[in-house]
Amino acid sequence: RLIEQENSPAEDMARRQFARDCTGHIRAISDKYLIAGETHDVALMFLPSEAIYAELHARFPKVIEDGFQRRVMIVSPTTFMATLHTMRAVLKDAAMQEQAGVILKEVSILLKDTQRLEERVNRVMAQYKTLGKSIDDVEISTGKIGKRAAKIETLELDDPSGSSSASVPDVVDTPQARTLS
Repeated sequence: RLIEQENSPAEDMARRQFARDCTGHIRAISDKYLIAGETHDVALMFLPSEAIYAELHARFPKVIEDGFQRRVMIVSPTTFMATLHTMRAVLKDAAMQEQAGVILKEVSILLKDTQRLEERVNRVMAQYKTLGKSIDDVEISTGKIGKRAAKIETLELDDPSGSSSASVPDVVDTPQARTLS
């Protein structure tokens, strides 16, 4: 009708009617198909004619603006596939961003676990070093005791009479001696 009424007094009325019809379709799509939490947040209004699409964009910017405000994108046969591909890429990117957040959170937890493990390993290593030092000290003491025992074993007690045999004093059997033994 708009094309038929072009350059006539009824053209202005046909323009208003065209704008009302398009805005009505935009509202209907927005109200019926955009449900928060259930559907995607953008809807498409397909115009099957490139001429209507071009006319709408050239002469009815308020209708296009109303579509954007109501999150209804107007598409034509040539823009439909490009719009779908763009939306698909945006959704894929959003999903990847969401997964990146999950991965980042898990990496952060893994880093904390790794730091905790490193602290525990350092504590065990310090205990191991202390234990190793203690074992070395025990070995040194054992060696010293062994050397002293060997010296004592080879020690020859000198007899005052000049003989080299060790003299053993006589044991006196007294109550005090019994108490000492």
